[in-house]
Amino acid sequence: MSTEKAVAEDATLRVFAHHLGAFSEGIEAILSDYTEQSVLLTPDATYRGLQPIRDFFQAFLDGATQEFWDAFRVGAQAVEGDIAYLTWSADPFVPMATDTLLVRDGKILVQTFTPFQR
Repeated sequence: MSTEKAVAEDATLRVFAHHLGAFSEGIEAILSDYTEQSVLLTPDATYRGLQPIRDFFQAFLDGATQEFWDAFRVGAQAVEGDIAYLTWSADPFVPMATDTLLVRDGKILVQTFTPFQR
């Protein structure tokens, strides 16, 4: 692995780990992984910039009950350079979901999120 790729992968791993842990810390911790240039793509909408991303995650947090968090499980995780991939579930609320992150300069530049329903 090239030094440049190893540095990118290390940065991606740090952001990825922080992002996963940030959900227990709240909206400000989650948003610290994004910039005004960040984009979040979902099947329903595209969120560009901090305020729309804040609104998306705040609605997510507001809708997540303790039962949701009790059911939350991380599935597959993979990092390749500046890309991180995650599957997770919180069955029966979200039987499976995927997130893909593109990390640049220590922040999430682009994220995709897709929940799968039964």
